[in-house]
Amino acid sequence: MSSAATPPTAPAGPTSSASNWTSGRKLWNPDLPRPHRQVASRVWNARNNLSIGETMKEREFIDWIRSQREGDSAVVVVGPGDDCAVLACGGEKLLVSTDQLLDGVHFDLKRDGAEAAGRKAMARALSDLAAMAAKPLAAVATVTLPKGFTRADAEALYRGRRSVSDAFACPMVGGDVGSWSGPLAIGVTVFGTSGGVKPILRSGAIAGEALCVTGRLGGSWRTDRHLKFSPRIVEARKLAAKYHVGAMIDISDGLALDLWRLCEASGVGAEVQAQAVPCHDDAVAGRKITPLQAALGDGEDYELLFTLPADQAEELCRTQPLGTPITRIGQTVNPDAGVMLVHPEGKREKLEPAGWEHET
Repeated sequence: MSSAATPPTAPAGPTSSASNWTSGRKLWNPDLPRPHRQVASRVWNARNNLSIGETMKEREFIDWIRSQREGDSAVVVVGPGDDCAVLACGGEKLLVSTDQLLDGVHFDLKRDGAEAAGRKAMARALSDLAAMAAKPLAAVATVTLPKGFTRADAEALYRGRRSVSDAFACPMVGGDVGSWSGPLAIGVTVFGTSGGVKPILRSGAIAGEALCVTGRLGGSWRTDRHLKFSPRIVEARKLAAKYHVGAMIDISDGLALDLWRLCEASGVGAEVQAQAVPCHDDAVAGRKITPLQAALGDGEDYELLFTLPADQAEELCRTQPLGTPITRIGQTVNPDAGVMLVHPEGKREKLEPAGWEHET
């Protein structure tokens, strides 16, 4: 990934109207519901002693990996730090991304079933290709089966994965299968090509661009939307072909956290108009939080967050040519302004980078 300029100024502590949040993983106030994935992952870590020595967060580990500069090669166009690696392959760009899912963290096998798990595994991996406007090419997978996993379960897992592969012309061409005493673990690696458009990075935004999102946000893990979403491959390809998209990322860990990732990579700040954020109807059912809080922090939406010139954003939002709703939610600004949430009455507050983040 290209070196970013000065990142936006970090906020100093939780904000007043978002007092249920802190940075990183500690998003949920004790009086609020917690996603089963967060609870389950903590139980699994404790049970299996996965924390060795100093604990770390996902971002800290990724930053350390990037510091090792393993990708310093003529073939590596974009290395660790973006949604996909980009490799020079003859006259074409090859994009590669890998993703893993664990029972009890990303899905509940007993409740959701193996077919839903297989479907989500493939869709999540393809969402990374969508984030860079890549054309899917092929995939490989690893599956570690738990004890007692039946042939019927395995066939259901295959059907779920296959349904998404077929829908996006991304066949499974190989992989590996094992078994163990732990939970079902699925890893999918996808390959894509630039297919005539330049890969869109997280690091391409400049100050003064419009911030837009596809779809509606919040509450996906409270229903089955996190299992049945459609990766925005088609939408991303259309955007890249017709518009001057500066930067793009898929919203997997919450709008707030993924916006911070985009801003940091691009060296810009941002202003988000609170009333403009498109919140899903089921975002707050049975919860003691606002729709905006759910949209900013829930994650698992797999929508696209992207920047483009303001005049193009106006046309895009007016004509809605993608078949999926597009909403302008704000704009990028100079990095020294930080990342701000602007309320209808004019109140401005620093937006915390809160959302889902793996932690040992």
